[in-house]
Amino acid sequence: MMVQAISKVRCKWAGRIALAALAAGLSAQPALAQDSAVLTPHQQLARDIYRDVIAFRTARGQQQVPAMVAYLVDRFKTAGFSDDDIQVTDYDSEGEKTQGLMVTYRAKPGSTAKPIVLLGHMDVVDALAKDWVRPPFTLVEEEGFFFGRGTADNKYGITNLTSTFLRLKAEGWQSSRDLVLVFSGDEETGMISTRAQAAYVAENIDPEYVLNSDAGGIALAEEGTPVAFRVQSAEKTFATYELTITNPGGHSSRPRSDNAIYELAAALGKIQSFRFPVRATDLTRSYFATAGKLTPGAIGEAMVRFAEDPTDAAAIAALQANPAMVGTLGTTCIATMLTAGHAENALPQSATATVNCRIFPGEGAAATEARLKEVVGNDDVAFKLITDVTESPESKLRDDVRAALRTSLDKRYPGLTILPYMESGGTDGMHYRTLGYDTVAMSGAAMKASDMFAHGLNERQPVASFYGGLDHWYWILKTLAE
Repeated sequence: MMVQAISKVRCKWAGRIALAALAAGLSAQPALAQDSAVLTPHQQLARDIYRDVIAFRTARGQQQVPAMVAYLVDRFKTAGFSDDDIQVTDYDSEGEKTQGLMVTYRAKPGSTAKPIVLLGHMDVVDALAKDWVRPPFTLVEEEGFFFGRGTADNKYGITNLTSTFLRLKAEGWQSSRDLVLVFSGDEETGMISTRAQAAYVAENIDPEYVLNSDAGGIALAEEGTPVAFRVQSAEKTFATYELTITNPGGHSSRPRSDNAIYELAAALGKIQSFRFPVRATDLTRSYFATAGKLTPGAIGEAMVRFAEDPTDAAAIAALQANPAMVGTLGTTCIATMLTAGHAENALPQSATATVNCRIFPGEGAAATEARLKEVVGNDDVAFKLITDVTESPESKLRDDVRAALRTSLDKRYPGLTILPYMESGGTDGMHYRTLGYDTVAMSGAAMKASDMFAHGLNERQPVASFYGGLDHWYWILKTLAE
């Protein structure tokens, strides 16, 4: 890992928060939207940073991560962080230059407590202006929302953590331990920067634990009332396979029985019909037990019954039929792309399908591939693993972290349920868990299921959520490191 000379860097410059199954809220009222005409200095600072980082098209192929890093470095240096507090690191991410950024808030002299690492990612999934209603890389405030790519995933997290560090620095606050921001540059693609940063953190920082801004947060019911604060404590393993059938092909006027497309289609049909065994852990059963009590109707009842008895066939069927719930019950594998044939008047010489698996912790990619081969039952189908696999364990929500979250949360929604859960998607956090660090994700955002457009068209963040969450990390860090 190569560290740049920070003094030379100058420039102008985002599952998973929504809890789709929870439709019943608590009695607390949602925060009102902040009038932009009466912003506090800190709110204005955060809004400015948000606007600026959204403007960087930090997607694969755009080469904009270094520009965003330079902008953030300028912000930190202007606030009083020294060259020694800031590390910018170059990476080659699958043939493209990207960077990582680390910023340390130094502990007061004599402190012996181990550091805390805080995660966020600066890159985004790309967005095409022709497909969006509004320009995707311009922050637009309309209809009670901030629109723009990364407004939720994960430039809100970057903005919130950055503005919190600047706020604490301006106050002259003294921390009892080092606090280290670790911002990656290719979380949405190769995770090359993530892996390297995690290895560096383990070797040179060895934190007590890791907190992630890229998942979790307050789930709101559709009427806007808060339901629970979700804490991501585990992630499923991401693995993608290519399944390929080949044969000699031939003229389309002379059909043969071993058509590659038909054989591949038969294999995919078997995968479609197959259900991996149902799995339950203390974390997932606890999640269903709590979430079920907050969820009205048949889904809530099924969640509670599953928590009590993970072999309840009716509860399993109800949950597996719900896209928001099925991933919590075990491994899932789904076809996502197809490529076949070479001419309209020729038999296909090959057919390839991409199958993406989200593997339940502890099952492993090798066992999953073996099961898929057994399900397909055709030795002519060639399997190729096309992703680097990171298998990570569950993390504990430590008592001190829970207490700090409670302190912060009670200033916003007193008494709101804290609900650890397993993420069906993936974040930078997996690479820290696999190195042995308890890593939990707890964004400051509050969102409805219907407002979640991360990776999709017209991504947005409620204005009330943006301003309402700006104290989130402030109180957490002050509680953990006072």
